[in-house]
Amino acid sequence: MKSLEESVIGRVVLGVGTDIVEVARIRGALERHGDRFLRRLYTEQELAYCQKQRDPHPFLAARFAAKEAASKAFGTGIARGFGWKTFSVAHNEHGAPLAVLDESGQQLLAAHGATGLLVSLSHTTSLGHAVVLLVK
Repeated sequence: MKSLEESVIGRVVLGVGTDIVEVARIRGALERHGDRFLRRLYTEQELAYCQKQRDPHPFLAARFAAKEAASKAFGTGIARGFGWKTFSVAHNEHGAPLAVLDESGQQLLAAHGATGLLVSLSHTTSLGHAVVLLVK
């Protein structure tokens, strides 16, 4: 796997998205809709990672923000070929977040002439935040 410096140097930013989500919003949605909410928005891998945490809600909020941020980087919003599971977050061997795209996301990437997405996540007990760059 390339280091972050190797993956960024010489790339052109084609789109940027950012989003911030209140953890209470995610907690409330989960209380109202339960597993249906989780299964609709998150991949099995995302759920497994978040549910291993002492308090999964901030981790879920950061990933929700990342999905919104990725949709903004593509310029689609959660529509026009971009669904909740089009973009997901995995981690490299050092724990850094990695963008993962499903087939629809790969098609969007190609349509934009991009070669990848870079993602950064942050969270506190009350907020989840993400920035996503669409790059080539």
